[in-house]
Amino acid sequence: MRSEQEVNRAIEQYSNMVRRLCMIHLKNYADTEDIFQTVFLKYVLSSVSFENEEHEKAWFVRVTINACKDLLKNFFRKRVVSLDKIIEQPTEISTEDSEVLEAVLSLPQKYKDVVYLHYYEDYTAPQISQILGKNVNTIYTLLTRSKQLLREKLGGDEHE
Repeated sequence: MRSEQEVNRAIEQYSNMVRRLCMIHLKNYADTEDIFQTVFLKYVLSSVSFENEEHEKAWFVRVTINACKDLLKNFFRKRVVSLDKIIEQPTEISTEDSEVLEAVLSLPQKYKDVVYLHYYEDYTAPQISQILGKNVNTIYTLLTRSKQLLREKLGGDEHE
């Protein structure tokens, strides 16, 4: 079990990233908070020793994505919140950023993870391939296709 200092540092460092990943997958604030607690509880109880900060961050990404997928696969999950409700929530996002976020959230699931990790968390394609357990060329292909889809959704090159 980890010390209180260690847990507080991890929450401070990774809480925003975990919440954003959850919102991308779950599109629901309540489920996001549930998964947030689950991820940090796993961290508290985990005895994994991390090689470095990047290894720790990758662990949080992987555990968060897996927890979200597990929740989405849950047979009893019947409640669905539309994307419109998320967009309507009061935020500090500009209209243009909101439009980009909406376009990213509307991408097929296989593109959301790579787009988020690359553009929001600044991971390289080789790093993303390790985190997601996919071939690096597959990651490059997914990034290229997602850029094209976003270009089409956002109306051209003006948002790059």
